[in-house]
Amino acid sequence: MSGHSKWKQIKHKKEATDQKRGLLFSKLLKIIRVAAREEANPDFNPHLRAAILKAKEENVPLENIERAIQSAQKDDAEELLIEAYGPEGSGLIITALTDSKNRTINEIKALFKDYDTKLAPQGGLLWSFEKTAGGYKPNFSVSPSEAAADKIQRLVLALGEREDVENVFTNVGD
Repeated sequence: MSGHSKWKQIKHKKEATDQKRGLLFSKLLKIIRVAAREEANPDFNPHLRAAILKAKEENVPLENIERAIQSAQKDDAEELLIEAYGPEGSGLIITALTDSKNRTINEIKALFKDYDTKLAPQGGLLWSFEKTAGGYKPNFSVSPSEAAADKIQRLVLALGEREDVENVFTNVGD
C-alpha cells in the first residue's frame, strides 16, 4: 500500500480548495477596493455595501475587508470596458477589473482569436446597450444560430465568468 496515504489525499484536496478560495477572495477584495475609491463609508456607497455583503457571504475575513477599504486610496486597479463583435455579428460588452490595461487587453485579444471575435472601435457598440446597476443590458436582441450561441457561451466561460450568464445577442451586422 505504498503511496496511498490518507493524509496525502486530504492534503491535496485541501490545497485545491484553498487555492479556489484564495482566487475568489482576491477577486472580491479587488471589487471592494474599486468601490471604496469613490467613498470609503458603505453607508453612503451602495456599490461598496453590496461588495461587502457579497464578500461576507463567501466568508472573507472582516480584517481583510477592512484592509482592502483602507488600501483603496493607493490601489491602482481600474475598470476596463471592451466592445467586441462576436460570432454572426453579435455585440459583446466586456467589463474587466484590472491593474494592467495592456496585459488584460492582450489576454482578451488572444482569447478572441479562438472564438471568431474581434475588437470593436470604442463607442461602436455602446449605443445598443443600456447601462444598469448590474452591468449592461441590450436595447434589443435576436436569436442567433445554435453554433454562434455555443461559441459565445464558450467565450464567456473562457473570459472567466462563472456565474449564471444570460446570453444576449444583438443584431449588429444589419
